[in-house]
Amino acid sequence: MYIPRANEENRLEVLHDLIESHPLASLVTIGPSGLFASHLPMVLERKSATHGLLKAHLSRANKQWQDFRPEVEALAIFCGPEHYISPSWYPEKKETGKVVPTWNYAVVHVYGRLKVIEDPAWLLEHLNALTTANESAFPEPWQVGDAPADYVASLLKGIVGLELPIERIEGKWKASQNQPESNRAGVIDGLERLGTSESLAMKALIAAAKE
Repeated sequence: MYIPRANEENRLEVLHDLIESHPLASLVTIGPSGLFASHLPMVLERKSATHGLLKAHLSRANKQWQDFRPEVEALAIFCGPEHYISPSWYPEKKETGKVVPTWNYAVVHVYGRLKVIEDPAWLLEHLNALTTANESAFPEPWQVGDAPADYVASLLKGIVGLELPIERIEGKWKASQNQPESNRAGVIDGLERLGTSESLAMKALIAAAKE
């Protein structure tokens, strides 16, 4: 991934935070059929492997778990906040007119060698961890154990587990860092006036990058 120095984010805890707040990954592998991509929610174990360990599962009918080269790095892409940035928000527009639109975003790219797991105990533990991570905010969190045991056992036969030990990790935070203070303030104001959940998330990202 091309990362200008101003947009580089290499603090591991910040990269991990984005993964956990936006856990749906695009998993890209290469195999005999060429490039293959699936979109999978992942669970991060921060203290496993060098930079953490990702766990996921996919349908047994999804051929990606068979159609990849285990010796070649797989890529998992996590996308955080993103938003269009209008040049009309820059005070510089009135001063010189030398402004253009852009798109701000935060992404994390994770690289590692993919492992396939078919052990039912591993799969059940993974599903429990994935469910807990995503149900914890609900007043009455659903648990895997709420479903009949025989039903869960039958579902386990239809999925395959994946582990991706993180060997390399990159973060790119494109958050108006290359703009002068007046333009950044104008972008923050414009995003705040839009008032959408997406614009406010980008406003927060820009403010954090400034700090």
